[in-house]
Amino acid sequence: MRKRKIINKIALTICFFTALWGLFWLFFIIFDVIQHGITALTPSLILNDPTPPDVPGGGLKHAIIGHLLITITATLIGVPIGVLGGTFLAEYGRNWRVSRIISFLADTMVSVPAIIVGAFVYAILVKPFGHFSGFAGAVALAIIMIPVIVRTTENMLSLIPWTLREAAFALGAPYYKVIFQIVYRGAGMGIFTGIILAIARVTGEAAPLLFTSFNNAFTSYDLREPLASLTVTIFQYAMGPYEEWHRQAWGASFLITLLILALTLLGRYLIKRRFRH
Repeated sequence: MRKRKIINKIALTICFFTALWGLFWLFFIIFDVIQHGITALTPSLILNDPTPPDVPGGGLKHAIIGHLLITITATLIGVPIGVLGGTFLAEYGRNWRVSRIISFLADTMVSVPAIIVGAFVYAILVKPFGHFSGFAGAVALAIIMIPVIVRTTENMLSLIPWTLREAAFALGAPYYKVIFQIVYRGAGMGIFTGIILAIARVTGEAAPLLFTSFNNAFTSYDLREPLASLTVTIFQYAMGPYEEWHRQAWGASFLITLLILALTLLGRYLIKRRFRH
């Protein structure tokens, strides 16, 4: 017993210092972003178009608009597919072998590096058409979102007791009405939380957009053409030689951090609210 206690204390000590080491770097990065970004986050950064290199006073209006367009389009593509896919796995195909295979593939896709998704979309939507496009970037982000939403939807629907469905069947309700009017109502908050977390994940992705939407130095609303995005702009400005670009890159980093933090807090709030009742 004494030997087991000693081994247990050693393991706990190693785990504690490992977690402390990881948290140190996490807070160091967050502090660095806040320190440099909070002073760069000005109204002109959000409202102004970019100026020529090394000329002060420009902004990232083009990147903010492009990022919002790509993210909203990705959400419109990924959310219906993810929710319907999770519904199929949990309801219609719960006893099928192919459903278990799809669930396993969805779990695998959650951990696939985003740059691989970007290279895949580049091969099917960029290279055949001969140019980058905002729509290709939205498709890449949607592919990243879909597995997260599929697994969340499947898990949330599986938590709804089967007796509720049987009670509806006994009243003569068809299966699709049972799903929409009973099952979705019970699992709706959990599904919505998964959607928010999926959006928060893709909001900070840069690698797939480098292969798909690339970038644009001007404000554009056309998804058929290259679009600017905050993440790619941060990458290009951080690699540039101009101090003004570096300042704007810090401001954009802080802006994305705030957006992801807001989405994550909203997701946490919805989870607590869902399981409080």
